[in-house]
Amino acid sequence: MTVRKLQERRGWAFGFGVIILKPLLVAFTRRRWIGGDNLPQAGGFIVALNHISHVDPLTAAHLVYDHGRIPRYLAKSGLFNNKLLGFFLRSAGQIPVRRDTSDAVGAYAAAVEAVRAGKCVVIYPEATITRDPDLWPMKGKSGAARIALATNCPVIPVGQWGAQEILPPYTKKPYLLPRRTVTMRVGTPVPLDDLRDAPLTPATVNQATERIMTAITAQLELVRDETAPAERYDMAVRGDRFKKKKAE
Repeated sequence: MTVRKLQERRGWAFGFGVIILKPLLVAFTRRRWIGGDNLPQAGGFIVALNHISHVDPLTAAHLVYDHGRIPRYLAKSGLFNNKLLGFFLRSAGQIPVRRDTSDAVGAYAAAVEAVRAGKCVVIYPEATITRDPDLWPMKGKSGAARIALATNCPVIPVGQWGAQEILPPYTKKPYLLPRRTVTMRVGTPVPLDDLRDAPLTPATVNQATERIMTAITAQLELVRDETAPAERYDMAVRGDRFKKKKAE
């Protein structure tokens, strides 16, 4: 369902993706969107979501697009290795990132540039699908906070649920029928104003990151009508419970 008219030129690549993917999303999902008016109609901003399935980027793009904006993602660089796919993704404005390398700095700079140019950048602060056994958000990475503090842009938290029923984490078989309901609850901007003029120290970035993850978790608690664990899952401490599945 289109909530707002598109506020920007989408380009041929994104337009082609919409023609192919949107009918499939409409056919195989039910959409329950709450608080979509909190997505800005104009100007640069970050959408920060919890990560529960490899289909998340498609369902999130559906939410953002039908509220009149074009989503840009920090996408795994491996997706760009294929010449044809890489050309398509770059033409659609997506941003390649190689984790834990110097190229990640370039991805950060590209994301900052996109936000300053008035674009919507979608970020999963966990940087990977959650390893929490009950799929609650994990400890976040600093990327979203650093971009927000560098650009003074709003960070819009989204708690989402249902995509994991279409494609469970690190599985290959999708469950398309019966149609699954994808719920996305969009919150108000994360309060970061008191940190924007503070020195950009690790402590400031960590505080901003924690606020972003708290805001996302609060939205997800409302969606699930449950209370999240008091302590977030930390892969550095508790390990990667999907490591064996990824190796297979």
